[in-house]
Amino acid sequence: MADTPVEPPKDGGGDAPPPRQKLTFKRLSGLDRSGPPQPATVAGAPLNPWTIPNAIGFVRLALIPVFLVVAFSSDDGVGAAPAILFAVIGWGDYADGIAARVTRQYSRLGALMDPITDRLLVISGVVVCWNFELLPRWALALLVAREVAMLGIAQWGLRHGIDLAINWPGRLAVAPVMGGLFFPMCGLQTLGEVLLYVGLALALAATALYLRSGLAQLRAREAES
Repeated sequence: MADTPVEPPKDGGGDAPPPRQKLTFKRLSGLDRSGPPQPATVAGAPLNPWTIPNAIGFVRLALIPVFLVVAFSSDDGVGAAPAILFAVIGWGDYADGIAARVTRQYSRLGALMDPITDRLLVISGVVVCWNFELLPRWALALLVAREVAMLGIAQWGLRHGIDLAINWPGRLAVAPVMGGLFFPMCGLQTLGEVLLYVGLALALAATALYLRSGLAQLRAREAES
């Protein structure tokens, strides 16, 4: 699960590309995401599918149905195979991000594909945990509702040309949500449940901040007009 900033429509103003930033450990690991977006990732840029990061992304996407088949082939959804597959797909998100920053092979397709793959992985994990009752179903339903709400907010932001940058609660929510779905597949339901609650709290806080930021930008624009 990855919270994704909503881009305003591209104005076609021909701005110069941002200067190349030094690849520090924080930037390589994704902790430092300051600065403007890479020109190759913004709306209107070519998809440019044939890159190393996108190759990782294609593998992640292809492994999701494999994970579902393996998980549903088990008796209770618990086992090394589904847990390892889920972890590999999840950690692949960091791998393709690091690959993009090292090779500087940024692309519009990668910017579009990554959040879709992350949400498909979350939904797949929810389906497995729901089917085998590995986690409280009300919490899983709330997680899915939040993901659907984020898709709606993203579309609303795009229609109104509002820039919703990723906030820290949204970034911090990713690990506990993924861990909350992963650990029950390892037989650690209590740990998974605790992590899921932490992740849900952070994710819901992030959603509230996105809404507040979007409404503030909309009011400011209306006041100027």
